[in-house]
Amino acid sequence: MEITEVKIFPVGEDKLRAFVSIVFDHSFMVNDIKVIRGRDGLFISMPSRRKKNGDFKDVAHPLNNETRSRLEARILAEYERAVAERSAAPAGGLAAAPVIAKSDSPPPVEETPPEERSLEEVEELHLRDSFWSVP
Repeated sequence: MEITEVKIFPVGEDKLRAFVSIVFDHSFMVNDIKVIRGRDGLFISMPSRRKKNGDFKDVAHPLNNETRSRLEARILAEYERAVAERSAAPAGGLAAAPVIAKSDSPPPVEETPPEERSLEEVEELHLRDSFWSVP
């Protein structure tokens, strides 16, 4: 199973660094993966929901460490690339766009730079874009 697309939604929060959507084999999408800055560096958090007792349960997750490592390596590499592109781009340019790691389509341009968006704006953008089409 190949990760065929990674879409990064940068967030200007202290711990939450980005929302991520990934596509497997151009046919299966997982939304709401988070890039988190922890004590020991960046890691990914899989999509989850709150149970009645207040605990969180993953909605989707890798079944073994090899798969988790592959996912994390690819997502964090794309996140680092997005951060580098954002810092290299002029203000108001492509730095404001969600970053799509896909060779056949350029990323769309958004108005507000990621570091100036509120968490609610990023969540709304992410939800609005959650069902984007794949070839």
